[in-house]
Amino acid sequence: MNLLTAEKIGKSFTDKILLKEATLGINEGDRIGVIGINGTGKSTLLKLIAGIEKPDSGTITKGSKVRIEYLAQNPEFDDNLTILENVVKEKEAKESHWNIEGQAKSMLEKLGITDVNGKVTTLSGGQKKRVALVRTLLTPADILVLDEPTNHLDNEMAEWLENYLNQWKGALIMVTHDRYFLDKVTNRIIEIDKGNIYSYTANYMGFLELKAQREDMELATERKKKSLYRQDLEWMMRGARARSTKQKAHIQRFEELRDRDKIIEDGAVEVNTLSSRLGKKTIELAGITKAFEEKNLFEDFSYIFLKGDRVGIIGQNGCGKSTLLRIINGIEKPNAGEVIIGETVKIGYFSQENEYMDENQKVLDYIKDTAEYIKTADGEASASQMCEKFLFDGTLQHSLIAKLSGGEKRRLYLLKVLMEAPNILFLDEPTNDLDIQTLTILEDYLKDYDGIVVAVSHDRYFLDKLATRIFAFEKKQIQQYVGNYSDYVALRGKTSFDREEKSKEDKQKTEKIKETKKVKFSYKEQREFDEIDDVIQRLEEQIEAADQKMEQEASNYGVLAKLTKEKEELEHQLEEKMNRWVYLNDLAEQMEKEKWGE
Repeated sequence: MNLLTAEKIGKSFTDKILLKEATLGINEGDRIGVIGINGTGKSTLLKLIAGIEKPDSGTITKGSKVRIEYLAQNPEFDDNLTILENVVKEKEAKESHWNIEGQAKSMLEKLGITDVNGKVTTLSGGQKKRVALVRTLLTPADILVLDEPTNHLDNEMAEWLENYLNQWKGALIMVTHDRYFLDKVTNRIIEIDKGNIYSYTANYMGFLELKAQREDMELATERKKKSLYRQDLEWMMRGARARSTKQKAHIQRFEELRDRDKIIEDGAVEVNTLSSRLGKKTIELAGITKAFEEKNLFEDFSYIFLKGDRVGIIGQNGCGKSTLLRIINGIEKPNAGEVIIGETVKIGYFSQENEYMDENQKVLDYIKDTAEYIKTADGEASASQMCEKFLFDGTLQHSLIAKLSGGEKRRLYLLKVLMEAPNILFLDEPTNDLDIQTLTILEDYLKDYDGIVVAVSHDRYFLDKLATRIFAFEKKQIQQYVGNYSDYVALRGKTSFDREEKSKEDKQKTEKIKETKKVKFSYKEQREFDEIDDVIQRLEEQIEAADQKMEQEASNYGVLAKLTKEKEELEHQLEEKMNRWVYLNDLAEQMEKEKWGE
């Protein structure tokens, strides 16, 4: 049964066309994900469906009894009411048979909101979004319209929302950049591309296949039209005598081919790896501790970042993930411990909030403030060329920043960070406001990036593609796990109950080992421990020497390939020795404690 139909709708903002004669129907059981590059009109489409905005042309019709509930990107509240009152306002009278207040409290708690009687004015932006999500889900509706429902949800919250929506009976349409979420919740994908709407009856993975087929067909058709146009052009260019006898239909076909809307292949956020040389000394965290008033975030955390590290940082909202990044970047100070930064370290920090942008500045000038030209693997690229690669075409480059959407501003900010050519890149929730296309190419970029990457993210797909090590905030400690997010889940168990039980079991085993066996070095381990510092130093010197040789032989590709392979092997050996050093050092500390009866 059809619930809503949008026919030939058009929508523009000043000179920017977002939708042109777009048609869309929403039926019972539809679970629609809306995707597209930032600034193409995803949120605008949701507002049109929800009745928040009106189309410039075309019509939107729905059944008289069809109820629509809308979750905005930036929800509004009554500041005079408590959190709970804002959620249940006007609901109990309409649905008196529900235990609406009990449901609201339960859902708020699952989303990390425990003080339900507090004022909404005390909440952060992310907490307000979660409260609005509960308010939306508890409002009776036939169509849920959700704008970025997964933003500000940690991994467990996202899994809870997945389960909730999969059990929900009505239709829904949403914008989200969480690809695992799209894959598990949707049965239909709507893509907005250059003002057009394309519909695919599939989840996200199915959409990727169907889109590739559509683009192949369109490009094949375009190639045929180009060939036909060249033939007709040659025909039209024959002499005046021939022109006077041309058939009317043939001339009309030529004009249609000449004036057709050309198929333009999608641009891509692609950029060759940009980084400065990184010496052997990177960043060392030595016993850092952080607390706010009486709340301890983490204690006595130490780690030495190694070349090639890809670290994903996870944990519940408010546990201290972003604080850890701010401490490493010198924005905040730890309560104890220190951060030691190597001389060659050049940090790029993509924070949750954009740096200050002059809204009256042009896009291109904003990038030129960082660099007018940058060196890439292929030579030199201008600021304008880099903007093009980041989907800011000639028109957008000369537009004011004020005219950009929120997502486009995030993309612009990311470009500026990367153009600084950092050798250690910190990303704080990069997936919150970047569109899927930008994320996909960012992931490809990071795959070839030869610096260190540290990312705080709730996006499971992103962490699976990026991370080779996970820092997990667990009970005021930062625990380390080798592998990506899926490896972490497999190791720790899928539920919090499983994790707690495994933690108890591991603790019991550790205590049992301590009771039955004293820790000590074997002869081989003692000798290895005595020599390992010198071995690590020699490897670091060999890597530095390899770097110098590579600079000298930059134009000799045969020698350069050999040196690159040798350097990779040395770095692999160094990583193994560093991991071994951590193990032996921990063993030595345990032996020292036992010696003094600690």
